[in-house]
Amino acid sequence: MRQDEDHTARTGPTGMDEAPLTWFHRRLTLYSAGGPLLDGYVLGIIGLALTQVVPLWGLDAVWQGMLAASALLGMFLGGLVFGYVTDLVGRQAMYTIDLAVIAAGSVAQFFVDGPVWLLVLRFIVGLAIGADYPIATSLLAEFTPRRHRGSMLGWLTTMWAAGNTLAYLVGEALTALGPDAWRWMLLSPAVPAIVLMLARVGTPESPRWLLSKGRVEDARAALRKALGPDAELTELPAEPGQTSLRGLVAKGYLRRTVFIAVFWACSLWPVYAIYAFGPALLTALSLEDPGQANLGSAAIGLFFLAGCVIATLVANRVNRRTLLIWPFAVATAALVVLGLVPTAPVPVISALFVVYAVAIGGPTIMQWIYPNELFPTAIRATAVGLGTTVSRIGAGMGTFVTPILLDRAGVGPTMLLSGLVCALGLAVSVVMAPETRGHDLHRASSVEPEGGAR
Repeated sequence: MRQDEDHTARTGPTGMDEAPLTWFHRRLTLYSAGGPLLDGYVLGIIGLALTQVVPLWGLDAVWQGMLAASALLGMFLGGLVFGYVTDLVGRQAMYTIDLAVIAAGSVAQFFVDGPVWLLVLRFIVGLAIGADYPIATSLLAEFTPRRHRGSMLGWLTTMWAAGNTLAYLVGEALTALGPDAWRWMLLSPAVPAIVLMLARVGTPESPRWLLSKGRVEDARAALRKALGPDAELTELPAEPGQTSLRGLVAKGYLRRTVFIAVFWACSLWPVYAIYAFGPALLTALSLEDPGQANLGSAAIGLFFLAGCVIATLVANRVNRRTLLIWPFAVATAALVVLGLVPTAPVPVISALFVVYAVAIGGPTIMQWIYPNELFPTAIRATAVGLGTTVSRIGAGMGTFVTPILLDRAGVGPTMLLSGLVCALGLAVSVVMAPETRGHDLHRASSVEPEGGAR
């Protein structure tokens, strides 16, 4: 079969997009969830570590914000650079290298003796986490059958919440180690990173990516390795195209790029602010005991996890726009009320946090479903990487601004600002979000009228 032929792929009589769910798909989902889990864990653990590091090193609010946001700044660069690299060189090689960097950076944090080196190492860890998003989500989206794509990508987001909740529980347990407990907290991400790195070894390359590069025989071999010796290349569009940042603004893709960037950034600002400084926010909102505030943060993480699980379970049954817009509206309202009545009774404040944590699960899982569906194979990882990059501007700003605003203006304005940012993301979603549920990956990523996406 020559490179200039109309190459397509199929597994069995119904095609790759219609293939039944296999153990390979489930394993790939589990292994791909490593990046989100580590992201949530790394973000959550720094909040607890800072409770010891701040008095130990005498850090002011600016240094606190810088240390909390440093991993996010690494993700900013990692997503942009390595998303593009992933589209150029493939998904497979990058799939394990990034986890090795996360493990090494986490181990090195154990030995730091000042804020500068901690800042540098957290930036490096964030760089690798940012790289994993476009690598893992693109690989999973390109293997997953159409009917299961929403939920499989949604489970990755759910693992972010699981990692964040786990960080608070592990961190609280590690406080028993005394004044050096923060070192063990910052070392702890190395454990899941090493386990996941070993599990990912041997994962085949994406047949869609191989076809987009004209590597037909390699695509056939990868498909058979993943789905069995009877899998054949016959009906999957190759989607040839050039990997370029310009592709994100070409034809109808500029609108999609703007939509992804804005809604993702605005939904992450309050999430990262709340989970990086959950204990401090809850203390300011009437929970005076630090232990109660830490447990309260873990409880918020559990409700956030519940919201992501609920959204994931209905992702294949509810329209994409519905799953994004209505939960976004509820989450925005909860934050605005928290900002307007920060002195409300503890049960009211607790209920508002629960409402926010559960509702934001919808927009959160859509952060990875939409960019993987809205862009073709040649620029899919680049699009996810750019979304990760721009979103981390919002996440980094939220994480950096929160301790400063909390210190100088109080908890009310801090929560109100998060609510207003969330409202901007909601408005953009109402105006710009396309509908892609039920479309195969080729159709969802097309900007032609017959592609079915607005």
